[in-house]
Amino acid sequence: MSFKPEDVTLLADRVLVRRIDTGDEVTEGGILIPEQAQEMGDAAEVIRVGSGALDADGNRVPIEVAPGDRVLISRYAGTEIKVDGASYLVLREGDILATVVEE
Repeated sequence: MSFKPEDVTLLADRVLVRRIDTGDEVTEGGILIPEQAQEMGDAAEVIRVGSGALDADGNRVPIEVAPGDRVLISRYAGTEIKVDGASYLVLREGDILATVVEE
């Protein structure tokens, strides 16, 4: 199946993110890390968000992040999906640890 990120409708408090490469290819000592041994960073860019979870009274609680935000996420959070040849993660809003403000 082939689709684009804008074709994905997220339910409740789900968020679609794309991990950001942190560029850790060389150690501080100058040793080159092979691509297979590199880990993806814990930073990601928000691509799409759901409508928010329901509270105990049945009211919708809006998601605090928006598309374009840069966030820090739990390392093993979410479910990886392939969309149009690229890797994305679908995770719950609670798996987002913080937003990152770039200057």
